[in-house]
Amino acid sequence: MRILCSSTLLAEFFVIGFAGLVAMKEPDLSATVVWTVSGVAMLLSVLLCGMVTRPGGVQLGWALQIALIISGFFVPVMFFLGACFAGLWWASVHFGRKVDEAKARWAAQAEQA
Repeated sequence: MRILCSSTLLAEFFVIGFAGLVAMKEPDLSATVVWTVSGVAMLLSVLLCGMVTRPGGVQLGWALQIALIISGFFVPVMFFLGACFAGLWWASVHFGRKVDEAKARWAAQAEQA
């Protein structure tokens, strides 16, 4: 699960950065606000890569996905991209857990043999 979720979070890091560049064109938003919010979200996405397998890591990942969708109010394309990444996050968690379970079964079978 860690590899799939980390890959999704690293891709989000770049998308958040590019969304920050797009948000700079918005006349109602100051550069300080845009880069503070974008920077915190980018930092969170990188830190979550190491926290995914710890308690609360997946829930924080979901919070980041919701924040990305909400950012669509400032950068409209983020409604679509946030929804896409939320789907990727779900798939990473769901299928990552299945892979982890399969690895555990294979390890148990190899240990018995």
